[in-house]
Amino acid sequence: LDKLDNEKRELIQTDIAALHHFYSKNLHYADNAALEVLFAQVNCNGFTIEDEELSHLGSAIFPDVALMNHSCCPNVIVTYKGTVAEVRAVQEISAGDEVFTSYIDLLYPTEDRNDRLKDSYFFTCDCRECATKEKDAAKMEIRKLGDPASPQAIRDMVRYARNVVEEFRRAKHYKTPSELLEMCELSMEKMGAVFAESNVYVLHMMYQAMGICLYLQDWDGALKHGQKIVKPYSKHYPPYSLNVASMWLKLGRLYMGLEKKSAGIKALKKAIAIMEVAHGADHHYIAEVKKELEQ
Repeated sequence: LDKLDNEKRELIQTDIAALHHFYSKNLHYADNAALEVLFAQVNCNGFTIEDEELSHLGSAIFPDVALMNHSCCPNVIVTYKGTVAEVRAVQEISAGDEVFTSYIDLLYPTEDRNDRLKDSYFFTCDCRECATKEKDAAKMEIRKLGDPASPQAIRDMVRYARNVVEEFRRAKHYKTPSELLEMCELSMEKMGAVFAESNVYVLHMMYQAMGICLYLQDWDGALKHGQKIVKPYSKHYPPYSLNVASMWLKLGRLYMGLEKKSAGIKALKKAIAIMEVAHGADHHYIAEVKKELEQ
């Protein structure tokens, strides 16, 4: 609690105010200090429940599942079936090995991941991936130009990219979809002067642009972005990543909707191959995707 910054404390107070506002005045509540502890515990131990395309459905607490520690190369994935959390191995786990899940989005380089872990969970990760940083070079790929970008130009662009990611997060609350799309396109253009298209910051804004295109029902625009995202995602994320599965799924559905059947079938089969491991072969999400294939 003593590590919470003012912004986090204010968010907790907003949640407490909402609790009082939306629930019956006849319910008995603990005092404000006890509620602050409770909300902080929920923030630190809660799970985000998402559908097969990783759209946010809600949050839940699974006390036993929350006992697992974090690793940036996790050996299990947590998925959901109704109100049950299911934990499945995505690597060989020997007797006596620790079971690790991931608390965060693993797309980003080591420094960013640890900033996020410190900010939300108050620790620094010392897993193999964080110790070796072996994926960082590919994640931060620089565009191949006649004159290589100077170290200072790269540092400046990284600073710009981090700022624009944060600015976009805030802008979602007050800008129109068209304004947000323009923001994505301008930032990708600027980053493209230094970063390769497979750079994770470019991919971040590309993913946001794809989401806005889907919202605006610009199917061709969404497909164009998705096609550029899926291969680098497959390289940057660990095997059997839900992020990669959801991208293949979105692409497959877009191809099908645009009458590009053979590409759609191929993409949906790639999604199913990951989902059968992550969700389990009997999950209703997989039955739904197989039904789409049959139709």
